[in-house]
Amino acid sequence: MKSSNTLGLPVLFSFALAGIGFVIAHLTQMDISPLIFAVGIALGGIAVALLPAKTATEDSFTTKTLYVGNLPYRANEVAVRQLFAEHGRVVSVRLMKDKQTGKRRGFGFVEMPDTDAAAAIKALNEKEFQQRTLKVREANERSSNDKQAESNETA
Repeated sequence: MKSSNTLGLPVLFSFALAGIGFVIAHLTQMDISPLIFAVGIALGGIAVALLPAKTATEDSFTTKTLYVGNLPYRANEVAVRQLFAEHGRVVSVRLMKDKQTGKRRGFGFVEMPDTDAAAAIKALNEKEFQQRTLKVREANERSSNDKQAESNETA
C-alpha cells in the first residue's frame, strides 16, 4: 500500500491492525529536528518512534562453519560459544547428540564470520579445553550422500 502522510513523505507500508508503519525518506539533520520532538507522542493511541533503517550491508556478512572435534562430553553450547567468542563473533553453535541416548557425541559446529574464523582456528586448534585437546578446522560441505543417509536415519 502506498500513500503519503501529512508531512508529504511516502508511506510505503502501513499495518493498521499492528500499529506499524514505515516511512522511507532522505532527511538531513535539519529535517529530522522537528521529528525528534514527535518521538513518544501518541498518535491515535500509538506512540511514535523514529528509528534509522539499517542498510543491507550492516547485517550481511559471509560465514564459515568450523568443525570442533574432541569436545568434552560435559561441554555445552554456552561454554563453547564463550570459548569461541574470545576470538570473534559467534553466529551459532551446534553440538551433536546421539539420536537414541541424547548424549553428546564429542563434536560440533561453530558458525562465525569469515573474518573471524581463521583467527579462531589458529587460536583454538590443539588447545586444551576442559581437559581435552580440541581439533578445530573449517568444516567440509556435507555431501548429498551424507544428507540422504541422515534423512533415512530419521525416517
